[in-house]
Amino acid sequence: MKKLKFKIEPPQLIIITYLLILTISLKFIHISYIDMINDSLIKWVMNGVLVLSLVPMINVGAGRNFGLPIGISAGLVGMCIAIEFRLTGWIGFITSIFFGVVVSILFGYIYSFILNKLKGNEEIVGTFVGFSFIPIMSLFWSLAPFKNRQMLYPVGGQGLRPKINLENYFSKILDSFLEINIGDLVIPLGLILFFLLLCLIVYLFGKTRMGITMAAIAENEVFVKLSGVNINKYRTYGIIFSTILAAIGIIVYSQSYGFVHLYDGPFMMAFPAVSAILIGGASKKKATVFQVMLGTYLYQTTFLLSVPVANVLLIPEMSEVIRMIVTNGIILYAFLYEGVKKTNEKI
Repeated sequence: MKKLKFKIEPPQLIIITYLLILTISLKFIHISYIDMINDSLIKWVMNGVLVLSLVPMINVGAGRNFGLPIGISAGLVGMCIAIEFRLTGWIGFITSIFFGVVVSILFGYIYSFILNKLKGNEEIVGTFVGFSFIPIMSLFWSLAPFKNRQMLYPVGGQGLRPKINLENYFSKILDSFLEINIGDLVIPLGLILFFLLLCLIVYLFGKTRMGITMAAIAENEVFVKLSGVNINKYRTYGIIFSTILAAIGIIVYSQSYGFVHLYDGPFMMAFPAVSAILIGGASKKKATVFQVMLGTYLYQTTFLLSVPVANVLLIPEMSEVIRMIVTNGIILYAFLYEGVKKTNEKI
């Protein structure tokens, strides 16, 4: 029987150590551990689907998806359509996913076309494409012919608000579904099951013939091409799949958050997602569902605990400073680690 190997890398060790220190600190500042566990479960899943969306692109060799705002924008369009027709509850949530998936297929195809033309620079290109996509979508939010007054600016009635409240639509629809209360401990079972279902789909997809071929492309593209496989076609499938998951991810995120955040909302969302999957142990060409689950929990719980500790021991603004240091530091470490690894291989 093949044994599962799990190696703790320096980023994981640093985050785990830091998390333990924060956890111990809670006792001295009189903050309930139960409340922190409740919040950490919500944060884990509401961000987990966005991190999960990175897996198909990494495993097909298209790099870490720094163009995540493209898929996020598709999900935002899906939610705006559902709100426009005043759809509430499960109907509104499912409709948001349906239209988000439809739009994400179109966006994903365009995104894949660009990345396939610029192979070898996917991460840099994806970053700039994602950044460029934000002002394009901002123009769309300003001019789109939506009529629901709850979405529009109160003055003038033209253009969508930066934040749209989901309270009257499908806010926390997953959070409250099959919720389990054990004393003060609240387990959002419906939210967790939805996340695990998507994880299972991604895992099973990786075991299909298409998933195995994608993984082979990431490992040795030249060999796969010589085998007669259309590389660009499989890369397109992987990028579209990633974009679809990102669209679903922002819908899950928004229903937990309680708002749809438009305009510059998706601007920097790719970086925490990439940091989370790197903390989980993913490499440039290989990522697993387990790494998504582990990395997301470590990353999100760290910053969840940083806020109250920073408020008491330091100053409130320090929590955001720490978040930016860890986020960008982990990404920088990944690039440096890969550079050193390539140099050693050449030697």
